[in-house]
Formats: sequence, C-alpha cells, structure tokens
Amino acid sequence: MSGRNSSVGNQVAQSSHAAPPLLVRTVRNTHRLDSGQEYRIGRDEQADIPLIDARVSWEHAVLRAEGPTWVLEDRNSRNGTFLGAERVGRLEINGPYVLHFGHPEDGPVLRFELAAPERPQEPPRLPPRESVEGDTTFLPGVIRDPTTRVQLQAKVMHIGRRPDNDIVVSDLGVSKQHAELRKSATGTYQIIDLGSHNGTFVNGARVNQAELSDNDIIAIGHATFRLTGGELIEYVDDGRATFEAHELRVTVGDGGKQKVLLDGITFPLAERSMLAVIGPAGAGKSTLLNALTGKRPANSGGVYYDFRDLYDNYDELRHRIGLVPQESVTHDQLTARTALGYAAELRFPSDTGEDERNQRVGEVLDELSMTPHANTRIERLSGGQKKRVNIGLELLTRPTLLFLDEPTSPLDPHLKREMFLQMRKMADPHGATGQSVVVITHDVESKLLDMCDRIIVLQPGGKMAYFGPPADGLKYFGKDDWADVFQRFADEPARDWSGEYRSSTDFVKYVATPISVRQRTPERPAPTGASPKQQPLLSQISTMARRYRKVMWADRAFLYTTLLMPVLLGVLIRAMPDKLGLTGDARHPNTNALQLLMILVMSAVLTGTALSIREFIKERDIFERERMAGLSATAYLFSKILVLSVICVLQVLLIVMVGLAGQKMPSSGVVIPGPALIEIFIAMAVLCVVSMLLGLAVSTLVTKSDQTMPILVGITMVQVALSGGMFPLQSPVTFVSMIAPARWGMGALAGTVNLNVINPQNPLQPSPPDALWAQSAKQWIINIVVLLLIGVIWVIIARLRLATIGPRRRKHGSAPAGATPPSGV
Repeated sequence: MSGRNSSVGNQVAQSSHAAPPLLVRTVRNTHRLDSGQEYRIGRDEQADIPLIDARVSWEHAVLRAEGPTWVLEDRNSRNGTFLGAERVGRLEINGPYVLHFGHPEDGPVLRFELAAPERPQEPPRLPPRESVEGDTTFLPGVIRDPTTRVQLQAKVMHIGRRPDNDIVVSDLGVSKQHAELRKSATGTYQIIDLGSHNGTFVNGARVNQAELSDNDIIAIGHATFRLTGGELIEYVDDGRATFEAHELRVTVGDGGKQKVLLDGITFPLAERSMLAVIGPAGAGKSTLLNALTGKRPANSGGVYYDFRDLYDNYDELRHRIGLVPQESVTHDQLTARTALGYAAELRFPSDTGEDERNQRVGEVLDELSMTPHANTRIERLSGGQKKRVNIGLELLTRPTLLFLDEPTSPLDPHLKREMFLQMRKMADPHGATGQSVVVITHDVESKLLDMCDRIIVLQPGGKMAYFGPPADGLKYFGKDDWADVFQRFADEPARDWSGEYRSSTDFVKYVATPISVRQRTPERPAPTGASPKQQPLLSQISTMARRYRKVMWADRAFLYTTLLMPVLLGVLIRAMPDKLGLTGDARHPNTNALQLLMILVMSAVLTGTALSIREFIKERDIFERERMAGLSATAYLFSKILVLSVICVLQVLLIVMVGLAGQKMPSSGVVIPGPALIEIFIAMAVLCVVSMLLGLAVSTLVTKSDQTMPILVGITMVQVALSGGMFPLQSPVTFVSMIAPARWGMGALAGTVNLNVINPQNPLQPSPPDALWAQSAKQWIINIVVLLLIGVIWVIIARLRLATIGPRRRKHGSAPAGATPPSGV
C-alpha cells in the first residue's frame, strides 16, 4: 500500500473476461483493486486494506477476482463479517455492497463498488457516485463508528457538558446546559437551544428550536447526532474527517475585464493527513487558502468537510477549522499563557470555569513544548516560539482541520524542520486525537515536503499542475528539485500543465478515485421563534476590554505618550498670560478668552483622534481571525469604545487640572451646579470621546497604518477651522460646520463662560452673536446632545465597516447551475 488514496496491488492488464476494477471505500481511503492477485483485509497494519479495530481479526477476510466476479471470503474471523444483520462467509460482489466487520451495527465499514475498466486512450473522467437506496452508513456527519447510541424514552432529554445531563458532551465548546430534546404528543422530536454560547445547529443552520426528521444533522460542539428508529446516534469528531475541493474557481472583475485567480482545483484529503501547497509567486496559494477555509469563498465549485458543503454549513463548521495566518494574531505585549487565556475566554462558554480554561491552556502549551516559556512576553520569544503561540490559539478548540499560511517564513533552517515535525505530529493518523494539516509554504526543500502525505503544485494562473505524494511529484515532472519545476513553468508559460495532469495516471490514482459519495443534502429547517441567541455581548465585551486594558498597561511607550500629551497641552494653556482666565464683562473685556477656548477645543480634538486613529488598522489581522472564530464585531467595537472613553476622560482631566486649575472661572455653570470648571470638563470630555469615535471610524476605513498620520493632521485642522473660533462662519461653510464635533463642543464651552458677553469686541466673533454660543441651559444641552448624536453616527459607520471585514458568504446562485455535492471530486 503506498499513500492514502493509492491504487492497491499491481496493475494487471484487463481482458474481456477479467473482473472489472473494484473500488473499496473506507472512511479515510479509496482503494482501486485490479484482478490478478489476492487482497488481505484485517487488523494488521500491513494488510492491503487495514481496519484498526479490536473487533477485527488480524487477517479477517480476503478479496480476489474469480473470472469476471469479485469474491470476498471471511477467514474464520472471531467476530464475523456482516451484510446487514446477516453474517456471511463468502460473498460474490456483483453490485454495490456495504459490509460491517466485527459487529453488525457499529463495526468498521467497507463499501464496495464495481468500476468500469480504464480506457487509457481517453482522458479520465470523474464518475458520478450514487449512494445505495436506504443506506445511511455514509450519510454526512455520522459516518464512522458511533460514540454512543441512546434510546429515546423520556419526553425531555438534556444535552450539555455537565455530568448530570442525559447526554453528556465532554467538549469545552459546549455549554453546561446546552440544549434539550423534546418529544411531542405526535411522536416527533424537537431540538431546543438553551441559550448556549456556541449554538445548536440543524443541517448547518443555527436554531433556537427545530422539528427533527431522520435525515437531519444535529451538531453541538464537536458532536454530531442523528435520530434513527427511536435512537439518538452520536459521533464525536476527534479529527477523523475527510476534506475535499471540487472544481474551485475564483475570479475578480466583471465582464471582459474578468481575471481568473484560481481555476479547476480538485483534490481529496484523507483524515489526519498533512498537505503542502506550493507554487511560484502569483500562482494563487493565498487565494486557495481563502477558498478552502471559507474566508473568501470561491465563485464556483465546492469545498466539502466530512461530506458536507463548507460554504452552506459555515456557521457550524467554522468551529472545526483552525487558521494560522502568516502575520501574528497575538498581542505581543502579553505573555504566551495570558494570550491563550483570553482566547479561551472568547471561544469557550462563559460557564466554563477558570480552572477548566487554565487546564486546557496548559495542555496546549505542553503539546507545543512551550511550557518553559509560558510566562514570557510574546515580543521576547523567538520567531518559532511566536509561531507556536499562534498555533496554540487554534489548538485550544481542537480543530479537525488546521490551515497554516507560510508558518516557516521567518525561521532559520533548523527551526523550519522543527516546525514541519510539529505539524507532522499534529497530523499523526495513529494518535488518540489529531487533525489534518494544510500548510501553504514557499519552502520547497525535499526533506521538508517529504514529511507531507500529499502536495499540491500550483502553476501560474491558479491551476493545479500536480496533486499526490511529494516524491512521486518530482518523478512526474522528471526533476530532482522543485525549484527546477518552477523554472519549467517560467520557461514554458503557454504549456497546459493542468490539462496534462488531468490526462495522467497520477490523476486517476490520486484524484479521480475520490473519498466521498454523493449525498442528498437535507432541507434546512425553517427556524422557529426568535432569532438564535448569540454569545452574550457583555461577556465578549468584558473579555475584550480586559485584554485591551492589559495590552495597553504592558505597553510602556503607549502609557508614557498617553500621559505626556495632555500634560504638555495643559502646560501650553497655562503659558497663556491672562489674569482674567475665563471671566470678564462689558467693562472688563477678556480679549484672550476666545483663544483659550480654541486651545481647549484643539486639545480635546487632537487627544481623542490621536488616541484611536490607529486602533483597528494595527489589529486588523487579529480581528479577521477572531471574526472567523465567532467574535462579534459589535463586541469588538464597544470594547474599544469602553476602554478608550475612560482614557479620554482621564486625559481631559489632566488637561483641565494642569491648564485651568487655579485660573479665574465663572462662579457656576449653565446647567451643572457648582464651579464652571466642572461643566467645562464635561464639555471637553464629550468632545474628546466623540473625536475618539471619529478616529476609530477612520481607522476602520484606511488600508495602511502610514495613512493615519496625515489624516490625523487634516482632521484636527479642519475641525479647528470649522469650530467658529478662527473666523466668522458664513454660508455654505456654516452648514458644513454642523457635522464637525468641534463646532458643537466650542458652542458648549462658549455658552458656559458666556463668551458673547465677556469678549464683545473681539473681531473674530460673529455678528450677530453665534446662536450656539448662547448662555442658556437649553442651548448647552442641545450642543451636547448633537455632539453625542454625531458620535453615534461615527459608531454606526465603524460598525458597518467592521461587518464587511472577515469571512464572506458566497452569493446565492454563484455556483454553477445544477451543481451538486460531489462524489468527492
């Protein structure tokens, strides 16, 4: 046996009297058998078709062709071979059969199908696969040995993580009381979500409650359930899930200007396998990664996880997929343990205890050999150690499928080898748990790639030039080095490498005999009742805000800058020579009052905008990954607003204390009782917070961090100009100024000190006096309310923008007409 999807045995010439090729499908492999030799089935790992299960005998059965007929013979196995409930000793295979080995109900399964003989003169085609009528063995979601079978006797059965539930799912992603199964008076069943953290799904759709039928797939955490004949059959996904891509095509642009980035990508990946994707620059490696993970779905074609359409079931299946981007998605100011701890808080239910989370974090650190560095700040770790922390973020939830984008790019040669060994260990097919690993890499050293089970070679233009074992790939291209293969692509750009591969025997061996079988996709239930409850926003906001506060507290440069700026601005205000402060009257006009208020306005605008204008753009990679993992964009935004608002208030307090404390002020405010300084502080604090919200919105709109500084200068200058304190505003500038927070902030400050009265002869003051500067409680409140409304508008803009960043959904109808779930390909 060579490879997971390889042909088995020697290729034998077929005659008109020979048996046709036989396809034998296991959960993880598809074997193509040719007549001319005998094939062993058993628990022996060296068997032609190994079934690693204690109930299977060492040499359980044999397969051979007798003339035109294939025959299976049981070798007096201890626990038997079963066709349905009937134990068989000899079976002539003349059509599709499904057999159980070792137990008639949940023993390991083999599916047999006769294939048409190959016609070498014709390019291989992808044959349609239809499931046998009434056969549910290979239905999506529950296709392997069930974890448990529960007889449904009670009218209400509770499902959750806590031991006292009727059905216990030991998964930290499952809430303590997650859902309940209810039987109605008519004998039908309903699944009802109990406000769980990560949701209850029926056929991929998150539901509050749904009526169930025998074909429905119920998913709770890593557990999948089906109702069959009064039984609830459970399968816990421990990493044994297949993965397939079928004719993926990605284009950008419209009409005649359309550009193809990816074209015709088709391959199967067996469970717990390691796949590398290589190709020259511009071949579409990152585009393929985005299509396979659902981050940017392909325009056409399909991706199938465990026989299910990933794009259609993304809300559910995204919890089974881990993605480690090329850029770090950790806050480098935190320690490795703390970063994983906050990630665990976000991804696990709020009813998960701190001890449970810490235990899982410890397990991940130990698995990645990072325990000695657990309390080291990430910025002080080596490149390889940083990458391991990023991998650890994904391993917390035990994903079945792990994607890594250029994980070895910053590493030295010996660290690259360590990283590949780590990935090979994660994809160990014989481990108790594990996952398939897909790595996008530009490292093409044979010693590294030979650790992989399969390799995809992309040619320029986004086409697949090869899929199969790495060693066979070099033989296929007739080269000793992958760099020489890429050079051939450059030397022969017009050559149809993809077409040649599809016509090759390697394509037949590794692609055209797919893993899965075509399934009828169950109809989605129409969710009843209210919209499904999402993870509590307050819980996410709390976690994000605490993490953000800790990141800022650990960033000493940020702290010093945050404290120094308002102090310097306060000193600037204090340096203005004026004995009247912010007091005066017609007999003793205060000629400097307007300039002092302008500096206060500028200080609030500059402080607030500078605080937030880089906040999102510097964390974009982190946000995108956490969005894929289920983070609410609203929670992310409000965690920023909460923490930054507190900092704004503290900065304004410093400005007021340093710059205005001890200066002459009006005896009282217009609205707020007590010294006018309190009302000035409140008006400046609101203006600073609204300016912060403006900066936060801008941060979501820019595409590069270096764009923010010129925008910051521009925003500050425009706001000061539109405040009304530099020159009298006239139409149409007056109307434009109404959208500037500084205009309303200036109005509130001017009203508090009664600027129209204390400085009546200033040539910069409007004539007649600006209505926004009137000293009245009504006008002051209007100024503050409008200022807050402008802030709300910027919050909405920021939230709408954040909603467009993250995993996208394929538009309905973008797949080719008539497309169906593939038979693996």
